Amino acid sequence: MTVTPARPDLGFSGEPSTIEASSDDSARTSSRHREPSRHSERGTADAEGDLSALTQLGPGDKARIKMLIVDDEHTLRESCASVLRLEGYDVTVCGRAEDAVEIVQRRSFDVVLLDLYMASMSGMDLLRATLEAKPDTLVIIMTGNPSVATSVEALRAGAWDYLPKPFSASHLQVLIGRAAHATMVARESRDLNDELEKRHGHSEKVTLLGRSPAFLRSIELARKVARTDASVFITGESGTGKEMVAQFIHHHSRRSSRPLIAVNCAALPENLLESEMFGHVKGAFTGAVRDKPGLLETANGGTFFLDELTEMSQTIQAKLLRVIQDGVVRRVGSETTDAVVNVRFIAATNRDPQDATEDGVLRKDLYYRLSVVPLRVPPLRERVEDIPVLAEHFLTLYWNRHRDYGAPKPSFSRGAMRALQAQVWRGNVRELQNVIEHAVVLLDPGTEIQAEDLPFIDGMVEPADIWAAGEITQEKFQDEKYHVVRDRILSEFERGYLRWLVDRAGANMSRAAKLAGVDRTTLYRLMEKHGLQRDTIIKGDGE
Repeated sequence: MTVTPARPDLGFSGEPSTIEASSDDSARTSSRHREPSRHSERGTADAEGDLSALTQLGPGDKARIKMLIVDDEHTLRESCASVLRLEGYDVTVCGRAEDAVEIVQRRSFDVVLLDLYMASMSGMDLLRATLEAKPDTLVIIMTGNPSVATSVEALRAGAWDYLPKPFSASHLQVLIGRAAHATMVARESRDLNDELEKRHGHSEKVTLLGRSPAFLRSIELARKVARTDASVFITGESGTGKEMVAQFIHHHSRRSSRPLIAVNCAALPENLLESEMFGHVKGAFTGAVRDKPGLLETANGGTFFLDELTEMSQTIQAKLLRVIQDGVVRRVGSETTDAVVNVRFIAATNRDPQDATEDGVLRKDLYYRLSVVPLRVPPLRERVEDIPVLAEHFLTLYWNRHRDYGAPKPSFSRGAMRALQAQVWRGNVRELQNVIEHAVVLLDPGTEIQAEDLPFIDGMVEPADIWAAGEITQEKFQDEKYHVVRDRILSEFERGYLRWLVDRAGANMSRAAKLAGVDRTTLYRLMEKHGLQRDTIIKGDGE
């Protein structure tokens, strides 16, 4: 086999543009059936478009991406390595899974590409060993015998993607390019975390780490919008890291050398919030003994972050709208004096902004001004694969903070990690952070964290609890007419489904209606029919 740099696709076994195993491995690669992977197998046109989009990764960026290829079939292993080295990546190859385990324990790799079926050790075991040693590694599984069951098992075990054999060189380039791009985005967020921790400490911050597609989409959008001065409206549940995303945007913007001023609109009463934001003149109110510039003036040239905007009164919203439209600030008590400001606005709320505007809580004109770029931060339940990375980060953080330096750090048992990934996490990353800190404080050095060491919050709505009422048993059929049993089971199903739906949507009724495929009026009617209320479901009192 020869590698021709001028042609991106390599041919094997007489099949053009395809990478597959040699005849020695034919028993393991004879299947031509392909299962679509999470990121890569979306058709030739999409692949070409993706490849074009990823050219923004320069040679310097690619050289920083360290990759490990593990396959006991020599031809395929070296072919993949040749393609990726020509792309500029730093590639290491390994022919034995046992050796790969030792390598990943000694060294760090951004991406590991491994075969699922190897003679001495299964790729699934190697996948688990890799993620236990280095949780933030992106692992891609290759196999010549793809099936839905194996792909699901691999993804559940933490694989980042799944690549059926045979595959073309262009598909390999696209998939690895996407993984490299995800690595660069995640690296930027880690760098920001480190800088913020040095500046401010970490006790009240929600960490911006992850490798899941949902998380990386949000960070990528934040990175793109950071290059502009467009207003951004961030939505997301409490504890998802909305303020950290705002800091990420500011940090990567042209305004990064200027102030980032954050105001929590829910933390201050109306009169104090107005004075803090807009400033006041001497004599404006009792205690105003001198002129004082507001935070909007302080933020001049920088970024102004409005957290929990929907808690701001309509009066202050009207004044804020004038600042956004005209770029001028009038201090409280002033009749004539205006200060000109140049500020980039970022707003955030844990409510659905459409609900807030319909309920009259948020001015529509203000929302339209601030939501030039809407950005949703996903809840933790939509990025379960990020939990091991976050948990390990918090374990290291709080162990170093609460214990003597050098004391052996505990580790998570598989049962503990499974328990963490099975939780609903209504408090999202902040709640996970608190659970890990609680466990660290009570642990002995060098111990293994078990599921029972984790102080999960009572009252969570678990799937078993949601569906228990709708369980169909023979007792429900006895001495009953068909239509009676049918109506009862249907009612129990509706009730269980509604509780699950609202909980899944984080009590966001617009999102719940969208998930269910019905309008909000229908959803509210069904809720009323079963005597369910959004707040009681979230508290776990839906029965």
